[in-house]
Amino acid sequence: MKLRCLVALALLVATPALAQTPEQRAERVLAASPVIDGHNDLAWAIREGGGALPDLARDTANLPIPFQTDLPRARAGHLGGQFWSVYVPAELHGDEAVRVTLEQIDLVRRLVAANPQMALASNAAEVRAGMRAGKLAGFMGAEGGHQIAGNLAVLRLYHALGVRYVTLTHFKSLAWADSSTDAPRANGLSDFGRAVVAEMNRIGMIVDVSHTSDATALAAIAASRAPVIASHSGARAVTDAPRDMPDDVIRALAAKGGVVMVSFYEGHVSNAWRAWDKARTDYAASVGVKADVYGAKAPAPLVAWERAHPAPRVTAADVADHVEHVARVGGKGAVGIGADYEGIAGNAPEGMSGVDGYPALFAELARRGWSDAELAGLAQGNVLRVIEAVEAVAKASVGEVPGTAVLVE
Repeated sequence: MKLRCLVALALLVATPALAQTPEQRAERVLAASPVIDGHNDLAWAIREGGGALPDLARDTANLPIPFQTDLPRARAGHLGGQFWSVYVPAELHGDEAVRVTLEQIDLVRRLVAANPQMALASNAAEVRAGMRAGKLAGFMGAEGGHQIAGNLAVLRLYHALGVRYVTLTHFKSLAWADSSTDAPRANGLSDFGRAVVAEMNRIGMIVDVSHTSDATALAAIAASRAPVIASHSGARAVTDAPRDMPDDVIRALAAKGGVVMVSFYEGHVSNAWRAWDKARTDYAASVGVKADVYGAKAPAPLVAWERAHPAPRVTAADVADHVEHVARVGGKGAVGIGADYEGIAGNAPEGMSGVDGYPALFAELARRGWSDAELAGLAQGNVLRVIEAVEAVAKASVGEVPGTAVLVE
């Protein structure tokens, strides 16, 4: 009798899950394991829009200057944790780069203080606690080594203010680390670059190799005592973009326990879109207009060109192809989400135009046979493991002398 009751109970529990659609499974998994996203440029979008803090308690999609991020859509998309980028352009150098970075850190801190449903975390335990409390818990990440101005003291002070990763380069190569979109200067990492990685390990700051050249990424992974991330990149074997990770980098990063956090940017996930965008850019150059704005707000010649040459469709399936490729090469523990919202305004896949878009990807992967545990790892488990491993290396480094290397140009 007891055995029959246990069998009946097991069937009762299992049947609803078996009957669920991929969309329902995605909602159920994400409700229990909300997404921790590796990269969001809301702070820079606010600055470019004039600097006034938006009311994130309301839908910001239809404001005069629209955003991809707000709290209602974050709840709908099951976004529980976010690395807020404190990006500044690679054209800024020295003291100016530091000053503007501090302004961006201040902006993020003011934004969080103005929204009680948000919280800044300093470690994995705090981000877990914030998500349990139903808050959008966040860290900060600096998107480019130029932001430390060749000074390890600046790196340490950023960490003290809540910055928990540094992307080693942005669009321009540095004397100590090379960009994927510029000519090499360091040919991997210089001695100062290795000192930067060592100091990041010592203080508990994540090394981020998105935007770096392949040689710099491999050198940073080799030099680091802690796992490394690519905070917002795809798989180059799927889409031939310099910003995407080749298989050898994915393997090396995964072998060290790291995570590639897959971007949603159409130019990272679709070869067809990249070809269309090149044709669009070439046309813009031929008529003397800029090509960096898309859709109805683009220059009139480009609006007409886009009407005659519609962009190819990019969907959650294209993003899922990148997730699956990283998983095949590095294992399902080596992949996460780094959508790059606010950096991809107007260039996000269908149905994924804002932070309510994550469930579309998870439904697609559920359709492809990903288990609940694998989806939960993609959403947050894998990157939490990295954060905790970085913290463990820092804890083991207590007593080490702070780095004093200086950049000599």
